[in-house]
Amino acid sequence: MTNYTTAPEDKVSLGQKVAFGSGHLANQLFPAALGVFMVVLVMSLGMNPVLAGLLGALPRLLDAITDPIMGFISDNTKSKWGRRKPYILIGSVLSGVAYMIMWQLNPEDSEMYNFFYFLIVSLFFYIGYTIFATPLIGLGYEMTPDYNERTRLMAVSQFMGQMAWVIAPWFWVIIYDQSIFETAPEGAKIMAIWVGGLCMVLGILPAIFNKEMEVDKSKLKNLSMSELASNSKEFIKGIVLTVKNKQFMKLCGATFFIFNGYQTVAQFSFFIIVYYLFKGDTVAAGSWPAWFGTLSALATMFLVIPIITRISEKIGKRKAFIFATLLSIIGYVLKWWGFDPGNPWLMFMPIPFLSFGIGGLFTLMMSMTADVCDLDELNNGERREGMFGAVYWWMVKLGTALAMLTSGIVLQLVGFDESIKVQSVETLTNLRLADIIIPIVAALIAIVLVWRYNITEERSHEIRKELEVKREKTIVKNS
Repeated sequence: MTNYTTAPEDKVSLGQKVAFGSGHLANQLFPAALGVFMVVLVMSLGMNPVLAGLLGALPRLLDAITDPIMGFISDNTKSKWGRRKPYILIGSVLSGVAYMIMWQLNPEDSEMYNFFYFLIVSLFFYIGYTIFATPLIGLGYEMTPDYNERTRLMAVSQFMGQMAWVIAPWFWVIIYDQSIFETAPEGAKIMAIWVGGLCMVLGILPAIFNKEMEVDKSKLKNLSMSELASNSKEFIKGIVLTVKNKQFMKLCGATFFIFNGYQTVAQFSFFIIVYYLFKGDTVAAGSWPAWFGTLSALATMFLVIPIITRISEKIGKRKAFIFATLLSIIGYVLKWWGFDPGNPWLMFMPIPFLSFGIGGLFTLMMSMTADVCDLDELNNGERREGMFGAVYWWMVKLGTALAMLTSGIVLQLVGFDESIKVQSVETLTNLRLADIIIPIVAALIAIVLVWRYNITEERSHEIRKELEVKREKTIVKNS
């Protein structure tokens, strides 16, 4: 394939990349922390796993409405501060405060009281999260028009985002350390305040320091209430155009399956370590689960992201994605031998392979979606990064919602009993098989979906040249 040199004006400065990456650290710290904190609902508040799964799934159904709406609003905002940045600022504050309040749960209250309290507050959290995250993703798609610089930008953002997964596993250690907190629910209360506050600070930085793309404001819709009817039609039209983009839907489908498969079994490793390797003894398990999560994230940061970024420049993003996904399948297979009660250190053996799954996914898929936005402008004449970001991340959230629900159901189907310390041999065997088979099947489906994705580096440069000609004609016509 032809290798193009990135023009100086298309490069994003390191400071801009770091500011954008800080937003992604907040964007990933929320779900990373949630995954750890949700264990408290089952293990320390005694909540049924299916109810805990519903708490993860139900609020995300709201995203089916709020994400595309937020994408439309962000694409068409005409404020002097930009289309994206005001919402990134407001959303980071709202989601941070709601996260703090969400975890103020007491074991003395009934299971159903805690269920509905958490459910109601989490609805406010996810609304704030949508206001923050959707414009943030759209901002990243428009920061550079260069095919490879987009991958480098997303590599930095994912590198910083992975710090969340380095930090988050230790929340479990801190929450359950009785020398720090008397009880896990008390630990979750206090840690939630720290997590929410940190995410607020990190989320505000892109709103302050990042630059937005200049767009033709004459093409933006009027967001006043008087235009509600016509905007509703344009909103629906925008969704239709987005989902009709075949290349984009291939990316969404692949992301849905890989992330869904990954998230479904994400907490299984914790349960396998505690109940299979250490016979349900949380004291003996100690920091092993935290080290498993931390080393996975570190492998993604320092091994996967640099390798995948380099490989994608050599062979293209589609082939790099398939390569990364196949390596992750090897990692899932190795889990069968890696989780060995006789030698806990073997649990780290699959990590270098496993890390290619999620690390390769978001580094490449977000870069590929930016390429799709150019194709959409060429075909439809508008910049709609917010809508594409909303639909893409709606698929991610839908995958997360289904994964959390599926995870609880699988735990029940394999016979997991949260009220006892020693699980049966049959339960643990079935849990280990599910931990391997579910993500492998999902990964294979993702490879099939992306196999015919056709926006190569050459095609991307052709699209860019056609866009530049089209924009010049528009300027001449309006002058």
